[in-house]
Amino acid sequence: MKKTLKIISNMITIIVILNLIFMTLLVIYLKASKGEAQIFGYQLKTVFSGSMEPTFLTGSVIAIKQLKADERGTLKKGDVITFQTSKKLLVTHRIVGVTSKENNVQYETKGDHNKTADTDLVPSQNVVGQYSGFTIPYIGYILDFAQSKKGTSLLLIVSGILLLGFAIFTFFQVMRELEKKTKSIETNENTI
Repeated sequence: MKKTLKIISNMITIIVILNLIFMTLLVIYLKASKGEAQIFGYQLKTVFSGSMEPTFLTGSVIAIKQLKADERGTLKKGDVITFQTSKKLLVTHRIVGVTSKENNVQYETKGDHNKTADTDLVPSQNVVGQYSGFTIPYIGYILDFAQSKKGTSLLLIVSGILLLGFAIFTFFQVMRELEKKTKSIETNENTI
C-alpha cells in the first residue's frame, strides 16, 4: 500500500511540475512571439471563423508554411493559402482559380463553407503561406486566451499556486519523513 501511494505521489508531482513548466513556457513564448508562434519552420494560426469548415473548425490551430517571394506565384487550384487582405486581415481560403497577366499572378479564393468565391482577387505578393495539412481542433481558443491580459495573468497565477502547493506538499512530506526517522532513532536509543 505504501509503495502504491508513493508511486501515485511521484506521478502527481511529475504532472504538477510538467504542467507548471508548460504553462510558464507557453506564456513566455506567446508574449515573446507576439502571437506569431512558429514550430519547426511552420507558423501557427488560429482559425476565427467557420468559412473553411469542415476542413478545419473554428477555434482550431493550423500550421502554415511561409512562402518565399518566388514560391508565391507557383500555387495551383485546390491549394489552401493564408493571405493578407486589403484591410490588413489574414484569411485562409482555398484557391479556386488562377489568373496570370504579364508575370502578375492572382488567385481567386473561396472558403470551403462559403457559397460564393471571395469578391477580390489575391495578388501573389499578398500570400503569406500555404496550409500544411496540420490542424489541432479547439486549441486556438486556449492560445488566444493565453495571449490576452486576463489569460496571461490567470496562467501565471495558476502556475504560482501550483508551485506553492507543490512546495507545501514537499515540505510536509519531508517533515513526515524526518518525524519517522526521529521516532526510529528514539526507539532504537530506548531499546539500548
